[in-house]
Amino acid sequence: MIQRLLVKNQLSFESCDLEFKEGLMAFTGPSGAGKSVLMQALLSLFGFSEANASLVEATIENKLDLEPFGLENDEPNIFKFVKDKSTRYFVNLQSVSKKNMTQVATSFVNYLSVRDENEFESAKLVSLIDAMVDTKNSLHVKEVIDFSVLFEEYMRDKIKLDELEAKEKKIEELKEFVSFEISKIEEVSPKLGEDEELLRFKRSLSKKEKIEESINKAYEIFNFENFVSESLSLIEKDSAFFDECMNELRAVLEEQKERLEELEDIDVDALLDRIEKISHLKSRYGTIEEILEYKEQKKRELQEYQNISFEKENLLKSCKSKLKDLEEKAKVISSRRGESISLLTDKINNYLEQLYMPPISLLMQETTMHERGVDAIELQLGRVNTKKISSGEYNRLRLAFIATSSDILQSGSGVLILDEIDANLSGKESMSVANVLKELSKRYQIFAISHQPQLSSRADFHFLVTKNNDRSEVKLLDEEQRILELARMVSGEDVSEEAISFAKTLLMQEN
Repeated sequence: MIQRLLVKNQLSFESCDLEFKEGLMAFTGPSGAGKSVLMQALLSLFGFSEANASLVEATIENKLDLEPFGLENDEPNIFKFVKDKSTRYFVNLQSVSKKNMTQVATSFVNYLSVRDENEFESAKLVSLIDAMVDTKNSLHVKEVIDFSVLFEEYMRDKIKLDELEAKEKKIEELKEFVSFEISKIEEVSPKLGEDEELLRFKRSLSKKEKIEESINKAYEIFNFENFVSESLSLIEKDSAFFDECMNELRAVLEEQKERLEELEDIDVDALLDRIEKISHLKSRYGTIEEILEYKEQKKRELQEYQNISFEKENLLKSCKSKLKDLEEKAKVISSRRGESISLLTDKINNYLEQLYMPPISLLMQETTMHERGVDAIELQLGRVNTKKISSGEYNRLRLAFIATSSDILQSGSGVLILDEIDANLSGKESMSVANVLKELSKRYQIFAISHQPQLSSRADFHFLVTKNNDRSEVKLLDEEQRILELARMVSGEDVSEEAISFAKTLLMQEN
C-alpha cells in the first residue's frame, strides 16, 4: 500500500503531498486539470513512465523482497525519484537502477492502462488454472513445481545426450585425428631440455676443427712449463700458484679433448635429423613442456571418446526413465486441469457478465512438453481476436481476470493503477466496473482516474484535481464536496438541481 506521495515540480504541479489509505481512490476533475500528470509522476517513480518532476517520493507499506537486488528492507519502505542533471532512483536511501526499480515495483504494482499483448498467453492461463486446482487439491501446485524441477533435469540430460550423439557422428574422425597427433609426438619422444643439449652439440660440431687446432697449439705452453718454474725458483718466488694454474689448464684441455673424441662417434646426419624433427614439433605446439602437455591432453581426449558410448548409454537410460516419469505426472496434472477448466471459465464469465462483456472460452489442448506439463490454454473471445478489441474492452477483460485470480487465491495485495478504465462506457457499464473495483479494493489499493460519476461514487476516497493560473492542485473531498463534484461530472460546469439529486442518489447506493 502507498501511504504517502510527495511530488515536486511535475509540469503543472509545483508541490503535492498526499496521504492514502486502503481501498478505492478516485481522481476526478475537468479535462486538462492534471489527473494524468499526477498519475504519470507516480508511475515515473517506479520506472513505468518518463516524468519531468524534480522529486517524487512514496512511502510503501508492503513487505518487499529486496534482497535479490542488494537492497535492505525497512518499515515502511521509502521509494524516491530525483531528477536534476540526471535521473536517479532510491529505495530506502539506497541507489538503484531504473531497471531494478521497475522489477521491484512490478511485484506490487499493476498498471492496467499499459496494454500487454502477452497478458493472456498460455503460460499465464495455465498458472491461473493451477491456482484454481490447488484450492481443491492442496498438493497440486507442489506437484507442478516438482514436475518443473524434474523437467529441468530431463532437459539438461537431453541436451548433453544430443551433444554426445553429435560427437558420436564424428567420433571415428576425431579418434583418428587425436591418435595421429599422439603418435606424431611419440615418434619423436622429445625429452625436457633435449633441444638445448642438441643445439650445443651442433655448435660444437661446427667448431670442431678450429677447437682441435686451437687445443694443439695451446698444448705447446707445457713445453715451457719447466723454464717458468726454474725462473720462479731463481728469483725465490713460490711457484705454487703457477703449478695450480697449469694443472687447471691441463684439466680443461683434457676435458675438451675427450669431448672432441665423443664427437667423433656422433652420427651427424642423425643429430641434424633429430634437431629438425624437434624443431618441427616446437613450431607446431610450442616448447617441449607444451608439446608433452599437449600429448597428455590428447590422450585424455582419446580416453573421453572411448568412454562416450558408456556415458551415452547411461544418459539414454536416465532420459528414458525421467521422460516416463514426466509423462505420468503430466497426465495426472492435465486431468486435474481438465476437470477445473469449465469452473474457471464460468468464474471469469461471471465477472464478464457483470462488466457487460461477451463470454470467453478457454480451450485446453496438448502441446509439446514444457516446464508446467503438456497443456496449452487458448483464450477465445467469440470470433474476435483479443489483440483487436478496444482498450476499454481489453481492460475490462483484464479486470475480470484479476478479480477471478483474487477470488481463487483469496488473497491479493499491492496497488492497481487505472487510467480512465471506464472511458466511453455507458452508465450501467461504468457502474459494473465500479462494483468490481469496489470488491477488489478489499484486497488491493486502487488508484483510478475517472470521468464517470458511477466509479467515483463507489470510491472510498475521492480526490479532486483542479488547475488555476496554470497551477494544478489536488485535494481530498468531504461528502458535500463529493456531491458537487459528482453533479459536475453529470451536468457539466453549470450544476443543476437534478444533477445534485442524482449525485446524492449515487452516494446513497454506495451507503
